[in-house]
Amino acid sequence: MNEFFREPVKWTYRELIQALVLTFVMVPIFIEGVLKSALYQWFGNELYAGTLTGLVMAIVFLGGVYYIALRPFGYQWRDVGVRRFSVNYWKWIVMWTIVYIIASILLLILMDFFQVGVANKKSESLKENVTWLTFLTGFLSAAVISPVYEEIFYRGFLYKWFRLKWGVGAGLVLSSVIFMLVHIPTYNTLPVTFIGGLLFAWAYEKSGSVVPSMIIHGTFNGIAVIVTAFA
Repeated sequence: MNEFFREPVKWTYRELIQALVLTFVMVPIFIEGVLKSALYQWFGNELYAGTLTGLVMAIVFLGGVYYIALRPFGYQWRDVGVRRFSVNYWKWIVMWTIVYIIASILLLILMDFFQVGVANKKSESLKENVTWLTFLTGFLSAAVISPVYEEIFYRGFLYKWFRLKWGVGAGLVLSSVIFMLVHIPTYNTLPVTFIGGLLFAWAYEKSGSVVPSMIIHGTFNGIAVIVTAFA
């Protein structure tokens, strides 16, 4: 077992419930709903509205981790995996990135065959108006902002909570299911998101750091943005 996960924490069901309320109630209603609609009315562009919404979500989720899981217990960001990892793990970062790309392509082909899915509005907006500004905006949102806050929240806190309470298997599955559900309604990518959740959590488990999963996540998303914009 990774020594990182031997360190005891004082989290209870209260912290888990607060995190889930933030994930499934507060953010969907007030940020993805009210705020995003207001931003779309302001910008008249789904990409810019979505990117700024993502930035606000990053602040909210990171703030949630700090005020729910860290500050009340005197913990530091290192306690949710924001820490260095062994240089030897780089080979696994490369390998898991390749595996994730190949698995995602196969899954998307399969989902397309069954005609399952709803278009991602930010991706569609980027494809319709590709400029260096829209490309950099989309790339920053997908390859930097999202991987940082998502890995800290879904792996650093949620995976660690489930893993310490119920074991590695439960941690992998439950954190990945939650990660998948928050990506509805882009149904065609939900299997890819679930596989990604498993892979990111496993990288966290083996390295004791969320940084490798941030790198894999960001690289994958960055490649997806490039393909969307220029393919």
